[in-house]
Amino acid sequence: MSDWLLEVEDLKTYFPVNKGLLGGKKDYIKAVDGVTFRLKQGETLGIVGESGCGKSTTGRSILRLINPTGGSVKFAGTEITTMPHSELRKLRRRMQIVFQDPYSSLNPRMSVSAILNEALSVRDHFLNLADRKEQVMDLLQLVGLNPHLADRYPHEFSGGQRQRVGIARALAVQPDLIIADEPVSALDVSIQAQILNLLQDLQKRLRLAFIFISHDLSVVKHFSDRIAVMYLGGVVEIAGKQQLFSKPYHPYSQALMSAVPILNPSKKRERIVLHGDVPNPANPPQGCTFHPRCMYRMDLCKSVRPAPIEVETGHVVSCHLYT
Repeated sequence: MSDWLLEVEDLKTYFPVNKGLLGGKKDYIKAVDGVTFRLKQGETLGIVGESGCGKSTTGRSILRLINPTGGSVKFAGTEITTMPHSELRKLRRRMQIVFQDPYSSLNPRMSVSAILNEALSVRDHFLNLADRKEQVMDLLQLVGLNPHLADRYPHEFSGGQRQRVGIARALAVQPDLIIADEPVSALDVSIQAQILNLLQDLQKRLRLAFIFISHDLSVVKHFSDRIAVMYLGGVVEIAGKQQLFSKPYHPYSQALMSAVPILNPSKKRERIVLHGDVPNPANPPQGCTFHPRCMYRMDLCKSVRPAPIEVETGHVVSCHLYT
């Protein structure tokens, strides 16, 4: 048996687009292009990067909400990219997702009780009415909501309360892994900390593994054990959060870290400003995808894609500067 709950190897997800006036030729947007990482039970991996870098597509591809184009995803040692849908439905009970927008991720025509009952029926078809009602109450208490609110509808809740309902729905099937896709970005800052603390408490209590997707570095640092930095569909660096924030190796990671505000005004940090725009994922650069914006680029970077290399224990970077 593997020590890893989740093993993602060279994951690719391409979206076809038509070219030309008659659409006779096809091109591909390489939303995810060779992502590799592993995750243990009870661990949190944060995924950060600019908008459009492939963070959310990576999460959805792991769950096969979007079918990946290539690569391997193993959950508890079982390959899921080629798994029949009948078997995948059973396995998905162990893998859940909390979406970014609590306003659109809940059915407005269903009460909270009905939403949670639907999830409970997926886990156990034979639960009687009394047991379901009791478990709905327990789920609401678990996420910090008053059980007496069970008969209300989503529009009667605040954004933070709706997100708690979304978390309760994910927990209803007793998963081992939760993919949290920007779960606090649509919430007020005052509510964000409450939701993050709730997720951390649930993780300790239930020994959940998390993939935490966000563009907010401070939020990811607070919540994650390890962090993967994505750029244009690929992971350019992955390390423990203290390793990454204290000594980022990849030039893109260095630029990201330089943008994090420092609370102590006496400390100064040189701001690294990247020039140019993110390349088109339908036509990514050859070699290192970051080389058009990199201040350290070499001729090798323009033609050869860098292989991941472990520069320190548990600290992997894809950059020719360290090969």
